[in-house]
Amino acid sequence: MYKRKLSVEDKIYAVNLYLEGKESQRRIASMFDVSIASVQQWIRNYESMGADAFTLKGNKKYSKELKQQAVLDYLAGRGSQDDICKKYAIRSKAKLQIWIKKYNGHEDLKSSGTGGTVIMTKGRKTTFEERVEIVRYCIAHDRNYAETAEQYRVSYQQARSYTVKYEAGGVEALRDNRGKRKSPDEMSELEKLRAEVKILKAEKERAEMEASFLKKLEDIERRRG
Repeated sequence: MYKRKLSVEDKIYAVNLYLEGKESQRRIASMFDVSIASVQQWIRNYESMGADAFTLKGNKKYSKELKQQAVLDYLAGRGSQDDICKKYAIRSKAKLQIWIKKYNGHEDLKSSGTGGTVIMTKGRKTTFEERVEIVRYCIAHDRNYAETAEQYRVSYQQARSYTVKYEAGGVEALRDNRGKRKSPDEMSELEKLRAEVKILKAEKERAEMEASFLKKLEDIERRRG
């Protein structure tokens, strides 16, 4: 059983074992100590992009048009998620699922990256209440920092920084205490609790929506199968 990091050659060898009918997906997953889903992704990507599928570095860029066409093809029943990913050289089914979720939620499917949106690079001063709202919105919208920055007229860096700070230290981390000693206007426990509840509610709603959506996709896949 493989414990080291798998090379490009390992993955190609594994895919060929399956394509040549020598081993099952389950057996290959066991041999290389990976999940069956990983093996399926290797096979799908190899059939779609060849060996290049394992040598591409960084995140692959997808145009708005490709995303929309892939989603529409899937919703029209022109293939399973695997089929659509193979047809459009989409490296991960998770990406397709996100695009379908956004499309069904009437969100704009922008090109990978910022989609041409003008992002503020210069930050502005924000209040504690604004930072709480920014984090709540960002979490509710799948941690889309570019969209959050545009919505609240802050920089991309601010949107990301506030969210990361919250996830690391809770609402207290959103207080701007630089160079300040404790003062009478320091956040009370009630204020802290209200802010925490606001963000946690967004997290809970996002998680429930995600679980519900994935369940619907699984049901559709089962019916098509």
